[in-house]
Amino acid sequence: MSTSGRARDAARTADLGAQYVTLEPQRAGPRRSFYEELRSHGILKPLTAPIEGLVVKEGLCNYMAPQGMSSIVNYYLKQSGADVFYEQHVTHICLRDGKWEVSRKMGLPEQFDIVILTMPVPQILQLQGDIVNIINESQKQQLESASYSSRYALVLFYEAGTQIDVPWAAQYITDNPCIRFISIDNKKRNIESSEIGPSVVVHTTVTFGSEHLDSDPAEVQQLILSHLERIVPSLPKPASIKCHKWRYSQVTKAVPNCPGQMILHTQPLLICGGDGFTHSNFDGCIDSAMSIAEAVKSHL
Repeated sequence: MSTSGRARDAARTADLGAQYVTLEPQRAGPRRSFYEELRSHGILKPLTAPIEGLVVKEGLCNYMAPQGMSSIVNYYLKQSGADVFYEQHVTHICLRDGKWEVSRKMGLPEQFDIVILTMPVPQILQLQGDIVNIINESQKQQLESASYSSRYALVLFYEAGTQIDVPWAAQYITDNPCIRFISIDNKKRNIESSEIGPSVVVHTTVTFGSEHLDSDPAEVQQLILSHLERIVPSLPKPASIKCHKWRYSQVTKAVPNCPGQMILHTQPLLICGGDGFTHSNFDGCIDSAMSIAEAVKSHL
């Protein structure tokens, strides 16, 4: 749920990852209240813009985020009242006097009573320190069996007043080896403004993503642009371009037999969760969060 801005222009943003969320009313159950809360605060609004190739199923409700998908995450962070520190790269987790000592690439280690890990599962297995021996052999096998697809996202930012003449707000592409999805991001979010330029988001196919996972980013960008030109030849020249690699894009196989989370250590509590323990959509995030919250509450 990443919304990226153009350098030196905070008003111009585009959704780099998830594009919209889908509510399946008959399966919603307690999750429905999360959607209703987000709608009541204007964080989510019905997705009404035309999307070509979207699979329409009876009863499904699609929602977009007018301020970008990251506004969903920001809403919950704000609700939590937590102090949030970004750009902290955790490297080691060790036991020290009944607490967790967490080390990062930059800065001094800090101690915590409870640690919750929600990064992609392979990154949990890359952590160093006591955690290496705390994860038992059976848990390690379970964690190692999780798998993810990879893809690239490309964003083209345009100057204000630029017209992008296509009849759709987004389109699923089925016959291109490189590109799977194209979105005119501001049209998808129903934002028409003479002061803010449009932006176009491109997602590659999973096959292209895995084949070019460790290729030179500049070459990958050029390849995507050449395919885009063939699909939408009328696209004007962008003011700037951003290319992003999602090494862990979507969960293709979740950690087995761990619905929502896995407790690695009880006293002090070390628990991991996230979409790697459910599935890669908003419902999967809710299910994991509720499962983690329940486990933490029962340990307090």
